[in-house]
Amino acid sequence: MRAILVDTPGGPETLTLTTVADLPIGPRDIRIRVAAAGVNRADVAQRLGSYPSPAGAPQWPGLEVSGTVTGTGAEASRFQVGDRVCALLAGGGYATEAVVHEDLALLVPDSTDLVEAAALPEALATVWSNVFLCAGLAAGETLLVHGGASGIGTTAIQLGVLAGARVAVTAGSAAKLAVCRDLGADILINYREQDFPAEIAAATGGHGADVILDIIGGSYAARNVAALALNGRIMVIANQSGEDAIFNPFHLMQKRGRYWGTTLRSRPFEEKAAIMQAVRTDVWPWVASGRFRPVIDSRFSFDDAAQAHRRLEASVHVGKILLVP
Repeated sequence: MRAILVDTPGGPETLTLTTVADLPIGPRDIRIRVAAAGVNRADVAQRLGSYPSPAGAPQWPGLEVSGTVTGTGAEASRFQVGDRVCALLAGGGYATEAVVHEDLALLVPDSTDLVEAAALPEALATVWSNVFLCAGLAAGETLLVHGGASGIGTTAIQLGVLAGARVAVTAGSAAKLAVCRDLGADILINYREQDFPAEIAAATGGHGADVILDIIGGSYAARNVAALALNGRIMVIANQSGEDAIFNPFHLMQKRGRYWGTTLRSRPFEEKAAIMQAVRTDVWPWVASGRFRPVIDSRFSFDDAAQAHRRLEASVHVGKILLVP
C-alpha cells in the first residue's frame, strides 16, 4: 500500500508518498480501503517531530479516515466487507489502507458523502468528550468557542446549537464570522479587533461563558478566566499560541471555575472506545438525519499533502481539510 511518511522532521516538503508493507490485522480489527483522511494540527506537530505516534500505531500521520471495509478480524462482528465506515486512529491515516479496532469505527449513513465522512471522527470525538462528557454543557448555557471557523470550531458550533446552548465564537475575519453565524453562533467576536471577555460580558448581561472550548491555550488563559461564568469550565485542547498559561488563581477561585486540559490521541483504548460509543449513541442520529454536517474547506490529493499542510498552518481554512488517495 502507499503511505505519506515524514522522512525527517521539518516543513511540509518532508512529507513523502511511498510504498509500505500492509498492516497486520488483529482479531477485532477491520481493514479499510481509505477514501479520505482528515488533516489535523496534530499531524503538523508530528511532522515537526514534537508529537510522534504512540507505541503500536503506524508511524505516519493521520488520526481519522473514511472508506470501505475490505477485511475483518476473526472476532470482529460490528462490520462486514463492503460497509462504508469512518474511524478514529492513533496514527496511520495518511495511507491507502488503514487498520483499526472495530470499536473505534462508525458506520457512515447513506445520507453522508463517504469522502466528507473523514472529517467526522476526530472533531466529533474531541468536541463531544470535552464540551459534553467532561464540561457537561447543558441546554440554556453559553458556550464560547475559540477558532470558530476551524474544523473543531465548526463542529462545536453545530453540536452546541443542537444541544440547546447559546454559542459564542472568536474568529479573525468577517468572512469567517459569517460562516459561524450561518452555523448558528449568535455572539460573533473578531479577536483582532475586539476584546472577547468584554464582548461576552456585554452579550450575556454580565453572566459570562459557562463553557469555553480553547484551542489557543496559554496566551488566552487570563482572558478565558475573565470571560468565565460562575461555576464555569474551561476546556483546553491545544496550545496554538505556544505560550505558558499565566493567570491569577484567585480569579478562578472566585468563580468556582475549572481549568481543564485534555488530549484525545494518547488516551487509553478503553477511554477512546467509550467516547466513540457516546458519539455513536448521542451524535450519530444528528449526522444520519443531516442536522449535523461537516464543513469541508478543501480536498487535496496524496501527492499534494504538503499543500494541505501549508493551508492548515496558514489558518486560512474554514472547516476541515481532507487528503484523498
